[in-house]
Amino acid sequence: AVSRMMQAIGRRYVGGFNARYRRTGTLWGGRFKAAVLDNARYVLTCYRHIELNPVRAGMVVSPADYRWSSHIHIAVDGGNPRVSAHRAYLELGQSAHDRRQAYRALFHGGLDETEIADLRAHARQQRVWASEKFRKEIEALAHRAAAVRPEERPRSAAASNDPSSADDVPY
Repeated sequence: AVSRMMQAIGRRYVGGFNARYRRTGTLWGGRFKAAVLDNARYVLTCYRHIELNPVRAGMVVSPADYRWSSHIHIAVDGGNPRVSAHRAYLELGQSAHDRRQAYRALFHGGLDETEIADLRAHARQQRVWASEKFRKEIEALAHRAAAVRPEERPRSAAASNDPSSADDVPY
């Protein structure tokens, strides 16, 4: 359903946008990426990753400064009716003030480079980013692997048996 939705957006919206701004081509490079997330830890880490992207890119100093981010509505004022709260966010505190304060605190340390690489690998391969137990449950239900595969190409049988033939491996 998400693939069809993105395709429809690409067909309907992009044409009008390009005509309006006298441009050609796509608005988004490459395919969208998705990964199943397990619990609040993974959801909130994903939120932090997305909202810190403009900061990492040097576009803004704070995620609240980026005009296209929902961060200002979630972490500061909570006043946009188009931004709905995820259950993981609602569990951060009893009151709206407590939740906003707890959410802002999540951004003080940034994100660990290992977490960023892990999230990107799972999203790129559209794999389950979750605890081992949850991942195995998903694999059993879907009857397919849900773990991230190694990034590098597997070596051919000839190359793996003879280290001197590593340069002769057809890629």
